[in-house]
Amino acid sequence: MEKTLEQLKTNCLKVVLFGPESTGKTTLSRQLASHYKTVWVPEFARDYLQEIWDRENKICSYDDLLPIAYGQMSIENSKAGLANHVLICDTDLLETKVYSEVYFEGKCDKLLNEYALKNHYDLYLLTYIDIPWVKDDLRDKPNDREFMFNKFEEALINAKKPYIILRGNQETRLKKAINQINNLLKK
Repeated sequence: MEKTLEQLKTNCLKVVLFGPESTGKTTLSRQLASHYKTVWVPEFARDYLQEIWDRENKICSYDDLLPIAYGQMSIENSKAGLANHVLICDTDLLETKVYSEVYFEGKCDKLLNEYALKNHYDLYLLTYIDIPWVKDDLRDKPNDREFMFNKFEEALINAKKPYIILRGNQETRLKKAINQINNLLKK
């Protein structure tokens, strides 16, 4: 397990898929990694929380957030060394921070908060809520999608992170994301 929440230094462009549950982040992460022939960083929390659900039929607790953050950074740091010129991340610590604040009455661990704001990504792809919500064991906010989207966008604005909003079907989102990433790669 990672001992820090800090990113390893790398020369590759770092792109994060960001936004509410069930908005196509994982699908788009895989598509972008395939397009750029690079690796992608999966969401650590999904497997971690699914295991808790399967074992105890419980959802995330506040005490789960730091282990999730350390697990996420461990995966990201290991994948960063394998990436070519682009690293695609299915999530980041800022996303964990947003969920912490929403689910736990505004609370966020100081260390998680620090690194959520400190770690650097070149582009956030904020996924909009215009695709159908898909139920699974861990998703629980089908009626709060607009509220959640606004919380995610607010976090990006407050942290002064570079982002674009992806709307439309998978093909439209993929094309827009590729165009934005290509523009950054040209710089």
